[in-house]
Amino acid sequence: MSFQAYLDTIEMKTGLTARQLIEIAREKGLSQEGVKAAEILAWLKEDYQLGRGHGMAMVHVIQ
Repeated sequence: MSFQAYLDTIEMKTGLTARQLIEIAREKGLSQEGVKAAEILAWLKEDYQLGRGHGMAMVHVIQ
């Protein structure tokens, strides 16, 4: 699966684009230096039911 395919699936699952999720992460302080991937993954799982693979794709673009 290509990276773009991950982002497309994330948009389908959440109804939000990667850019929108990045903005929400910024508002929550999750894009700041020192934030661990586990914190971002927990947020994405709790709020959007994203699994680890798709969550890690978002961690990559958020950080």
